[in-house]
Amino acid sequence: MPALSTYNPNDPLEQEKLDPGVLHDDTNYASGKIVFFQYIAVFVFLFLIAGFWKLQVQNNDLYSEAAERNRIKSTPLLAPRGKILDRDGRIIVDNHSSFSVLLSRETLKEEHLPAIAAGLNLDLEELTGRLRRMRSRPKYEAFRLKVELTPAEVAFVESHRDADTFPELELLHDQHRLYPRDNLLSHVIGYVGEVTEFELDLADFAKYNQGDIIGKAGIERQYNDTLMGTDGQRQVVVDNKGSEREVIGYKEAVPGRSMQLTIDLDLQTVAELAMEGRRGSVVAIDPRNGEVLAMVSRPAFDPNKFAGRIRQKDWDEYYNNPEKPMFNRAIQSHLAPGSTFKPLVALAALEKGVIDENTTFTCHGGMNFYGHYHHCHKRSGHGTVNLHRALAVSCDVFFYNTGKLLGIDNLAQYGELAGLGKETGIDLPYEARGILPSSKWKARSLRQQWMAGDTISVAIGQGYLAMTPMQLAVMTGGIANGGVWHKPHLVKDPNRVEPRKGNLNLDNVNRVIYGMYGVVNQGGTGGAARLPGVEVCGKTGTAQLASNELLKSSSKLAKELIDNAWFVSFAPRVNPEIAIAVLFEAGGHGDQAAPIARDVMKVYFDKKSRNVNRTPTLALAPLGAKGF
Repeated sequence: MPALSTYNPNDPLEQEKLDPGVLHDDTNYASGKIVFFQYIAVFVFLFLIAGFWKLQVQNNDLYSEAAERNRIKSTPLLAPRGKILDRDGRIIVDNHSSFSVLLSRETLKEEHLPAIAAGLNLDLEELTGRLRRMRSRPKYEAFRLKVELTPAEVAFVESHRDADTFPELELLHDQHRLYPRDNLLSHVIGYVGEVTEFELDLADFAKYNQGDIIGKAGIERQYNDTLMGTDGQRQVVVDNKGSEREVIGYKEAVPGRSMQLTIDLDLQTVAELAMEGRRGSVVAIDPRNGEVLAMVSRPAFDPNKFAGRIRQKDWDEYYNNPEKPMFNRAIQSHLAPGSTFKPLVALAALEKGVIDENTTFTCHGGMNFYGHYHHCHKRSGHGTVNLHRALAVSCDVFFYNTGKLLGIDNLAQYGELAGLGKETGIDLPYEARGILPSSKWKARSLRQQWMAGDTISVAIGQGYLAMTPMQLAVMTGGIANGGVWHKPHLVKDPNRVEPRKGNLNLDNVNRVIYGMYGVVNQGGTGGAARLPGVEVCGKTGTAQLASNELLKSSSKLAKELIDNAWFVSFAPRVNPEIAIAVLFEAGGHGDQAAPIARDVMKVYFDKKSRNVNRTPTLALAPLGAKGF
């Protein structure tokens, strides 16, 4: 009996017998999957090979440097700025120890920003804005997130700067700028601040990095490279948690050089106090060498608020203040000098021979020139006056006539000799040129012809004429010095440039000086500047801000546009040692400015009589002639 045949449906051979195509299809399917995975494997292999080539061969230096940066941590050692001292070696600007916090953008995590801003009392929106503006700069450029940390902020950074919390924070020991109180010398010294994104895009600031503290104004800006010094660096090996393992490099910071100014703190303090609550300026120079002994501009500002990153509230308060406390009136306020210009008019007229010491004019309180009546400040008139008396009592009619005889271009010639109409060269930024009018100046600037009547106003220091207090002090000092004008400077430096020499007739110079002596000592307009035992010479000036016609048309304007008070002086009369220019804005009359100059001169001569030891307390290397 034949064996029974059994059928197993799971047996591929049985299936092949029933349907020969089934097994063949499954085999093809499996082969296709194998080929697919083979292609994937080859692709992955090629991708890894390409990456290896890029990593090890093509960009080996780049990735090696990146890996090294992850292993080696560099921390800057900030160089303290040089100190600033007065002429006697007394410290004006110093530094004090503080802490700053550095933010590394390489290790920064965006989600940390809110907590960091809260812990450091920063505005989150402002912080994110600063980071956004830095996107175009290399990521390895860290920047000082905040300076002058409080003890609580230092504790926050210390407790959160490990690798597990905020590795992007680094605490730096810093030397923070410390300025004098009560805004003393603020416009001379200037201030420091963090370099801005705008400045970083300028060629002059290419060597600085985001967060660097640089000089922004005054001496701090003018001599920034000297004061700044060179930062050092500390390099350590860190592990994957950011913990230090080994110090592998240490470069000491080189402190900035200290600078000795020509400023005398005693004179400066008295001048500042004299201008307290007033708008204006005081400039005192040594006419023998151009050294600036005092320079005041009021109102002033507090440089300490700028030392780092100024708060927006403080900036808005200064910027929107109508009194303009940031404006350096000593070198930027160019105004009509009034009658303080008359000594130069007299000197030019004597040199040109259009008048002499015996020339007289009669003043009846005013005079008609070219169809226009010009008043004298004394409406009842001065009577018949010669040069000496005209300077002493400041007779406008005498100088109207003198200006008419002299002519504007002859007057401009001596104005140029005295340094008017251009910067004095003082070693401070942003100095104004002022205006020295002439026929060429008017044609070039206003496209108009000079009119003879224009000269009449300029002859008494009005019209188109505009000068800064610094220019006026230099002009006066040069006349006092016999027609030798030195370039003013604020930093002690033996390498001065040669002065301008006018080759003037000294007899003519002495006639002008004698007239200025009469202003103070012979019943003139500046008697308030008189000092016992000192032959003080001077000249008052009252400068209008608007024409008489305009002031008469509006009582409101008359109250707002009060005349500026000027006073220039020097002493002693022979071999003068100090020359001063005072601007008292809205002072009304020049005699109101005279006591300010007197107080400064008194300190100078009292100090001289006490024979104060002027040996500097800090030995300083001589500075070069940079900035001149």
